[in-house]
Amino acid sequence: MVYKGACYCQEIKYEIDISSPDEARTSLCHCKNCKRFFGTAFGLTTKIPVKAFSYTRESAKPTVHEADNGSGSLLHREFCSKCGTGILEYGAAAANEFRYVMTGTLEDPGSLPPKGEFFCLYREKWMPEVPGIFHKDRLKE
Repeated sequence: MVYKGACYCQEIKYEIDISSPDEARTSLCHCKNCKRFFGTAFGLTTKIPVKAFSYTRESAKPTVHEADNGSGSLLHREFCSKCGTGILEYGAAAANEFRYVMTGTLEDPGSLPPKGEFFCLYREKWMPEVPGIFHKDRLKE
């Protein structure tokens, strides 16, 4: 199955090639870092194997930002320098295995619905728990 995505201005385009939706895990993250990067109450990413992600041939090159994620780990983020859309991220520990694609950049974000929520401890008080998925107060629980 091939899932296509792009940034807001369409300068950056990508494809995710997985054999089954079970290879992907979309999740909400309520950590402060995601809230700030996404500019909203939570981040929404889809975890996929690194080999499943590729930029298309006509795609512009993303801009890369790397910084400490607040816990001492290096976080790598790629985004469009023209429109600012975040495309993907990954931490140093996941660099060789996974990519976390910004779910909203998929042509059909609903095609890979959430399976869980992380850092629920920091979920905004006004936001209800998403029913029917796992909920973790911390990343490793």
